[in-house]
Amino acid sequence: MSFADLGLMPELLSALNAVGYTTPTPIQQQAIPVVLSGRDLLAAAQTGTGKTAGFTLPLLQRLSSTPVLHPSPKHRIRALVLTPTRELASQVEESVRQYGQDLNLSSMVMFGGVNANPQRDRLRKRLDILVATPGRLLDHVGQGSLDLGGVEILVLDEADRMLDMGFIRDIKRILALLPKQRQNLLFSATFAPEIRSFASSLLSNPERIEVAPQTTTAERVTQKIYPVDRDSKKALLEKLILDGAWSQVLVFTRTKHGANRLAEGLAKDGIPAMAIHGNKSQGAREKALSEFKANRLRVLVATDIAARGIDIDALPHVVNYELPNVPEDYVHRIGRTGRAGAGGEAVSLVCVDEHKLLADIERTIRQKIERVIVPGFEPDPNAKPEPLRKPQQARPPRRDSAPRGGTGGKPAGNKPAGTGKPAGSGRPAGQRPSGPRPTGGNTSNGGGGNAGGGNRRPPRAGL
Repeated sequence: MSFADLGLMPELLSALNAVGYTTPTPIQQQAIPVVLSGRDLLAAAQTGTGKTAGFTLPLLQRLSSTPVLHPSPKHRIRALVLTPTRELASQVEESVRQYGQDLNLSSMVMFGGVNANPQRDRLRKRLDILVATPGRLLDHVGQGSLDLGGVEILVLDEADRMLDMGFIRDIKRILALLPKQRQNLLFSATFAPEIRSFASSLLSNPERIEVAPQTTTAERVTQKIYPVDRDSKKALLEKLILDGAWSQVLVFTRTKHGANRLAEGLAKDGIPAMAIHGNKSQGAREKALSEFKANRLRVLVATDIAARGIDIDALPHVVNYELPNVPEDYVHRIGRTGRAGAGGEAVSLVCVDEHKLLADIERTIRQKIERVIVPGFEPDPNAKPEPLRKPQQARPPRRDSAPRGGTGGKPAGNKPAGTGKPAGSGRPAGQRPSGPRPTGGNTSNGGGGNAGGGNRRPPRAGL
């Protein structure tokens, strides 16, 4: 099957051809016709399946080929895409511009942590598609700079992560501001009970698509467990990197403090490394991502939420320096490699403290992972586990504090602060097909576009 077989318009086929995509992925084959038909959609697809193109392509076509559903003297946005993190928002809006380069549609990405004035200036101009994180969007609504009364298509991307991060109250506030007559698209990594419950209140007679179970790990990813004592993990990681001549390694830690400490330690030992997590400034995060994607940075140490926006072709190595508390997060992590038909290796350094977590992961993925003992790093058979701290429940989102990186003049009702799961903290993940960023065309991200920070989320212990 080709994209042309799915009924996409010539302008979109031309944009796809420009980046070398001719064959749709399973999620695209199923989702594109549903979205084009105007029906609501509930879709589950794991990281790296191409779901971003699965909704951006038909969204662009519907907006280009159908009249304005909610006409108004003042131009209002017609499509709203909500994402949990700033990195994912940027990835999605980049896909909108990439695929819509030959269409007369405009787009913008919006998130917090940066000056809101350029965003406010951009909102005064024509804007068809807005990709945003919930908190900053509500700030603009509260300030009167954004009108959601014209939204025809609503997309909730990575809805499971948004619920995990405590955005449910923000999302409900946003839903109350939208027209009742609209198309709703909800994408999630899993059909967990809370997702099904939320979807039942949002979607009207939706088509349901499930491409791959959340517990399915990438077929092209080689997984290995390296048993090691907790105090020898850093030395073993350095040995693996140097002996294997690994040039690009994404390393996951469970906490922000742990990410900082590991990155600093690696850099001190001569291995270029930087950390990325929710406490880093947007500039620092963008610099680290840019250096890593350009292969100028050897090691990027990340927490789960921060990594959701990392979309790199042929990323060869992912390392779990610490196993996540939630087995499903292991699947998300190793899904950063083995993408787009390329192979990859996922390595986990496991000490005695993590044996139960490892058992939970293997039970979840229904697979026994190969163990590899490195001479000189044999774990002490008499070592006793230290109990892992139990994650605290997230506090209710706070909307009464000033924004990070403040812009001033914010109304009451600001964004929640903090990060996501105790398992880590990270993204996301660009699910779009990758390719060179195009130039030209009429689509623009406008004045608040790609520079930005993130939404603040409910704080959790240890992050």
